[in-house]
Amino acid sequence: MSSFNSDNLRSYSQEDVQQILKLAIARQANENNQEFSYQQILEIASELQISPDAIKQAETDWLTQQTQVEQRKAFDVYRQNKFKKRLGNYVIINSFLLIADFIGGYNLSWSIYILLFSAFVLTIDGWNSFINKGEDYEMAFQRWHRQHQIKQTMNTFISRWFKI
Repeated sequence: MSSFNSDNLRSYSQEDVQQILKLAIARQANENNQEFSYQQILEIASELQISPDAIKQAETDWLTQQTQVEQRKAFDVYRQNKFKKRLGNYVIINSFLLIADFIGGYNLSWSIYILLFSAFVLTIDGWNSFINKGEDYEMAFQRWHRQHQIKQTMNTFISRWFKI
């Protein structure tokens, strides 16, 4: 970590420096309610002896990360909406079965077992829909991402084809 004995004797690891500068820049931007232009970023980088090429590469990496974050958010919303639809189907089907069982003999018998089983399945489905970590989540995201890219490619192809 860091040594805080004296101002002149303090030393920091690269990670410590990154965290300190990140917090300082965030505090400065919040206090002045400002955003930084690309030119300002280059000026800050030059003062820290960071090359413009390194800044350009870092910006590209950051944009890629932001795109991935947005895609994951869209995937999470997709999964949650899909779960909500299944929840609605569960309520409708089980309500119908409960009513049918009740009308058939003025009590509930067989429909309780179906209700419990489907509640168990729905609980597992809900758990999987709202957990955003793990290997299963990654595989589901990759599958969704490939399907999403294929749809975009097909839409682009079809729209270009009809414009001709």
